[in-house]
Amino acid sequence: MNVLWAPWRMDYILGPKPKECVFCVPKGTEEDEERFILKRGKHCFVIMNRYPYNNGHLMVTPYRHVNCITALEPDEAHECMDLLQSCVRILGEAFKPDGINAGLNLGAAAGSGIAAHIHFQIVPRWNGDNSYMAVFSETRVIPEHLRSTYATLKPRFDALG
Repeated sequence: MNVLWAPWRMDYILGPKPKECVFCVPKGTEEDEERFILKRGKHCFVIMNRYPYNNGHLMVTPYRHVNCITALEPDEAHECMDLLQSCVRILGEAFKPDGINAGLNLGAAAGSGIAAHIHFQIVPRWNGDNSYMAVFSETRVIPEHLRSTYATLKPRFDALG
């Protein structure tokens, strides 16, 4: 029998669900490492998904609490795209994925887990990452601890300036 170790999942399963929006982050950077924030821009930021679909799963979101892409101001929309491009480049350099899923789910019916605050998903993919575990057992294996992924990615985002 194989044993899967994903200790961060129990916090999600049993822990209290936040009443406030997880994407409405404080202005100060004191909690950035704890929140897995990799990069802060003027209008948007990059954050790791605490409960990832795959190793290196990132999200780009505006600071402003809006629920639709049409509500973004031009500067916010442009910075989101700039950060999305940076995420794809950095993930490619750091993890050498075979592909990357990047997208946006607008509304709960479209699959958004947090529909009130838009966030773009960037998920690195490798050939075979949907192995028998995901298909038959409905289980995903994340091969690296979130803190290790953060430590790998943070210097690359810091270098963006």
